[in-house]
Amino acid sequence: MENLGSLAILLAFCAAIYAAVASITGRIKRKPFLVVSGARAVYAVWSLITIGAAILVFAIMTGDFRFAYVAEHSNKAMPILYKFTAWWGGQEGSLLFWSWLLSTYAAVVTYTNRRKHRDMMPYVIGVLATIQTFFLMLNNFIANPFQMLAQDRLIVSVPDGNGLSPLLQYPSMAIHPPMLYLGYVGFAVPFAFAMASLITRQPGEGWIHTTRRWTLVTWLFQSCGIMLGMGWAYHVLGWGGSWGWDPVENASLLPWLSGTAFLHSVMMQEKKGMMKVWNMVLVSATFLLALFGTAITRGGLVQSVHAFARSDIGKYFVAFLALGIAFSAYMILDRLDYLKSENQLESVVSRESSFLFNNLILLASCFAVLWGTLFPVISEYLNNNKISLDADWYNRVMVPIGLFLLFLTGVGPLFAWRRTSIDSLRRNFQMPGIAALVLAGALFAAGVHNFYALVAFGFCLFVALTVIMEFVKGGKSIAAKNDMNLVRAMVELTHRNTRRYGGYLVHMGIVLLFIGFTGNAFKQSEVKELNPGGTMQVGHYNLKMVGLDQSENDLYQSHSATLEVSKNGEVLGFLKPERRFYKSSRESTSEIGLRTRLNEDLYLNFAGMSDDNQRAVIQAFVNPLVTWQWIGGLVLIAGTLVCLVPSKVKLQYARTEVVGYTTKHATIEK
Repeated sequence: MENLGSLAILLAFCAAIYAAVASITGRIKRKPFLVVSGARAVYAVWSLITIGAAILVFAIMTGDFRFAYVAEHSNKAMPILYKFTAWWGGQEGSLLFWSWLLSTYAAVVTYTNRRKHRDMMPYVIGVLATIQTFFLMLNNFIANPFQMLAQDRLIVSVPDGNGLSPLLQYPSMAIHPPMLYLGYVGFAVPFAFAMASLITRQPGEGWIHTTRRWTLVTWLFQSCGIMLGMGWAYHVLGWGGSWGWDPVENASLLPWLSGTAFLHSVMMQEKKGMMKVWNMVLVSATFLLALFGTAITRGGLVQSVHAFARSDIGKYFVAFLALGIAFSAYMILDRLDYLKSENQLESVVSRESSFLFNNLILLASCFAVLWGTLFPVISEYLNNNKISLDADWYNRVMVPIGLFLLFLTGVGPLFAWRRTSIDSLRRNFQMPGIAALVLAGALFAAGVHNFYALVAFGFCLFVALTVIMEFVKGGKSIAAKNDMNLVRAMVELTHRNTRRYGGYLVHMGIVLLFIGFTGNAFKQSEVKELNPGGTMQVGHYNLKMVGLDQSENDLYQSHSATLEVSKNGEVLGFLKPERRFYKSSRESTSEIGLRTRLNEDLYLNFAGMSDDNQRAVIQAFVNPLVTWQWIGGLVLIAGTLVCLVPSKVKLQYARTEVVGYTTKHATIEK
């Protein structure tokens, strides 16, 4: 079976090379047979990688501990769900998973465009197959998942494996890495179309129309992955937060930021024929940052609590990234004449300028995060002293940038195309602006003196009101014309232009996320050693330990503490944080105690036992407004799904067809 798996990915490697060479050669030499055979090779690559992946998953599920990968990342006691997730839990398996996802994307793209973009598609396939070849090279020659355990040149087996990292044995981790990887890998598709468009000097925005939906889908996957990762960090790591500016967290954020800029900028090219160079730079940067994120996660380029595999594979990623940057830069610079804008910016106070500022700020935030992530590597290379930038540095840099982005989120819809009149500005800004100032003043009078928090809450109300005003204004117009209530009219409004109003819902999700983030400014924490009967206080909560227990099963040993939670003398309930020690991996994890409300979370972590093993070390946090992060994430995802639904008007056009052919048509045609 292991030989069949190795043979499958080796044949896939050969087929990927053939797909790239045949597609490009066939297009250049005008050989349709080669172009068709290159497209069919894409399907062969998918079939072969699927066979290899199925063999690896079967070995994991059946506990075939002759496989080195299975022995390292699985064991008999693991539940079936976590055995399956072991596929991407380690270096070799995750790279095979990357290859399988890429082959799936490539096969779908090839099939759905088999009768479209005849000039571009051979180059699209060539770019995707080249990327596929790189990852299959890693699968075959650098990190082969089908390596066997051997002793004296004989294949051997171990009685049981080490098991998946305990930190990964959490329900959301069954979908968090696949979501992120669907985002990382999916950005290869718009990149391939962009490069093919440059190579063939395609007229118009055909590649934009084809890839916008692809980009939106992969951006949605990336967003889901980031939100699931935040939830995992909050519930598993036990440090009381959801985002710590860890390098792997940053790596997932980087392509999301540049992808967000691209999704905004692409509207300018569609509507105005502007920002063509911007779009090429952004789509290239997004894919290359996705590769960079994969290199960090699986290549060991930087140290991270999230990076579960470390090796020297990073140098191969660096080399491939360098080639990708050089190729993209050459193509963009060589086609600058072809990328000239068809219109010019007429006014600073216009929707066009808001898109431009939005892109500049998003790229500035992207550069700041990238610099902070790579700074330890750069400092170690320059002076042999690794200097890491902590969360305070990121917050000092990113909070002002984030607030400016939030402001632009509200301002953009209020500006008109080309230029905005003074009367229009006064009419649109007056109510949201006054409301934001009143809220900031009321919060200051109530004792909130944190400057950034006041600005954030004011901007959140400003943006929320601008979004609501857009829905109400359009809804009233439809309600008056069609004799329906306002709510139904707003639903109809959204259905008529899903892309625009779905985008507004995404903006509302961003507002709710910022409300949750702002709550960090008011976070409270305490740490104390407690024996049964001991008490502690955090914020306005009183905690009393009423029990300290131990337990054991096949997977782990655990200590747990039962704490009574009260407020102003009223008992609110009991929380039971737990500390688990996994036998196979010799690692510990936390099972937090959590009381969630809309206004705040009470978060308890069992940090360990005291030196004399008589008292439990309890970390207690009061985290204001955290729930709004999760609500905001759901609204953002819902808004993105709305954007993906075809608009009602477009559906009506799609159903329109010519039902007859008359002499009038013939005359016109002549």
